[in-house]
Parts: sequence; structure tokens; C-alpha cells
Amino acid sequence: MTTEHNINQDGNQNTHFGFKTVAENEKAKKVGEVFHSVASKYDLMNDVMSAGLHRGWKRFAIEISGVKAGDKVLDIAGGSGDLSKLFAKKVGADGQVILTDINASMLAVGRDRMLDAGLSVPALQCDAEKLPFPDNHFDCVIVAFGLRNMTHKDKALAEMQRVLKVGGRLLVLEFSKVWQPLSKIYDVYSFKLLPFMGKILAKDAESYQYLAESIRMHPDQETLKQMMTDAGLSKVDYYNLAAGVVALHKGYKT
Repeated sequence: MTTEHNINQDGNQNTHFGFKTVAENEKAKKVGEVFHSVASKYDLMNDVMSAGLHRGWKRFAIEISGVKAGDKVLDIAGGSGDLSKLFAKKVGADGQVILTDINASMLAVGRDRMLDAGLSVPALQCDAEKLPFPDNHFDCVIVAFGLRNMTHKDKALAEMQRVLKVGGRLLVLEFSKVWQPLSKIYDVYSFKLLPFMGKILAKDAESYQYLAESIRMHPDQETLKQMMTDAGLSKVDYYNLAAGVVALHKGYKT
């Protein structure tokens, strides 16, 4: 895998936006445009793209988290609120879940979903690279299908580690490197079927082309494990789900 950041001819940092190279200060804007475009159809597309499997992956993450009644949980890039809703039931009235996303359109979907479910879950728009929370505050921090869209993944992971209590857990649920014998079939699905479904269901093939590309540019299982270790987390390990299409990484703050 190539390095994610390099210097352009103007002396500024470049980074990846899917397979394209863009200036770092442009990436957040471009990612924002993607998720603003897909927000209203995000849950429908997740169900179609994964044949509903994403719901099982999220429930598995909840169980692996070890979250219990009274805990404080931070859901980063929580989008439409699937995980926040499940965590809110786990922590109960004495606990707290905070839903965050950098994208206002996605956050609005999640906020409305919490209200419709009668759940008291604060929704806060913020950048994962600069979290507005104190040190040693949360029992669990989770980011699901959001880390790959962040410009400086190392900074975001360090921030997640910072806001965790000692003994707290960071979970990263993300698309990863698929089992090699399935890679050709997965490529056809990602670069042919996925944009087609985006065009038909969300009227936006281009955004889903980006999403497919962003998955390929994301660090593989072992690389992300090392990145989490470098961010100060301990006992980092991962679970491959659906033959590595998705991986759940877990690390502890010690």
C-alpha cells in the first residue's frame, strides 16, 4: 500500500480521495459532499449492499465491546445512529451515549432516529481528529465504517485513545482486506454492481464509486492493528467478518 500523504508541487500535503490524489484541505469537503448526497438513502443502501449483514456486524461489535449498564460510550462517525441506538439500550438510564459525526446531513438522520425511538442521545457535530471531550472520559469509543474517510487516521486514533478511561476499549469496525480467493469476485461487486446500485437506488453512482475506492485505500487488518498500537492502545486484536470483507479491531487503554 502506498503512503497516504505526500507533498504536492505547491508544497502542501496531498492525500487520497478514493483512487484520486487531492490536497489534504480538500478531502474533508469532498467526503462531506459524498455523505450529504447519500444521507437520505444511507440505511437503504447499507441493507442492499450487505444483504442486511451490516446489522449483524454491528450487533457483534456491541457484544465484543463489553459495555454494561452505567457506561459512557462515544459513537464516532455514527451517522444514522444504528450503534448509538443499540448502545443506549445497553448502558441504560444511568449510562450515556454520545452520537457524533462530522457531516451535518448524516447527523440529522441519526438525531431524528434517536428522537423517534424515544432515546435521550446527544448528537454532536465534530471532527474525530479534534474531539471536544476531556481526557479519560469514556468507557468505550467506537467508529464504524468511518475511519477510512478520515484524512489523518493516526491523529483520529490518538484522539480516541486520549478520551478513553484507563481500561476503556476502542473498537474500529471497518471494511478491510478480503480473503484472497474471493478478491476477483469482490472487485466485480465493488466496481460494477455497487455504483450501479447507487445509481438506481440513491441516484448517485459517483459517491458509491468513491466508497468502493476508499475501501481499497484503507489499511489492511495488520496495518490498522499496528496503527492502533502506535496510537497507544494495548492488546490490539481483530476479528475477520464475512471472509475479511469487514474487520472488527479492538484495543485497550492501559
